[in-house]
Amino acid sequence: MMKTRIAVVALALSFAAAAASFAASPHLGTWKLNEAKSKLVPGMGKNTTVTYTEQKDKIKVTVQGVDKDGKPTHSVWVGKFDGKAYPAKGNLSYNSVAYKVVNDRTNDITAMKDGKTAWSGKITVAADGKSRTVTISGTGADGKKFKGKAVYDKA
Repeated sequence: MMKTRIAVVALALSFAAAAASFAASPHLGTWKLNEAKSKLVPGMGKNTTVTYTEQKDKIKVTVQGVDKDGKPTHSVWVGKFDGKAYPAKGNLSYNSVAYKVVNDRTNDITAMKDGKTAWSGKITVAADGKSRTVTISGTGADGKKFKGKAVYDKA
């Protein structure tokens, strides 16, 4: 009787662990910019590596890149994909970001400077999980509208 209970509990835990791993967001992991497939916004800089990790009940997004002058940039955002703005720290042109889940592979993103939208876009992970595409649009400090697309490969 005891062996049967142990086997049932072990089997239940195995199913729970499998379900948890399948439920993990396809956004998690490290993504490297594929510049050849991207259409970056001139004069805006670029995010060369983006890493999503779980941090308890939140997501941590760490970004490495270069600014418009080629100087290194680094930023960190920790929050939930609930559509609310959470602070972004680092040398950025914005100071908070809101992510909102559209579906299991797509998030909307809005970057803000002092509560005002700097740019917004959509992040979609391919069905095979090997790439992600970020499309953004906004209005620059010069008043001109911009659009861009960055394609990342899973590292």
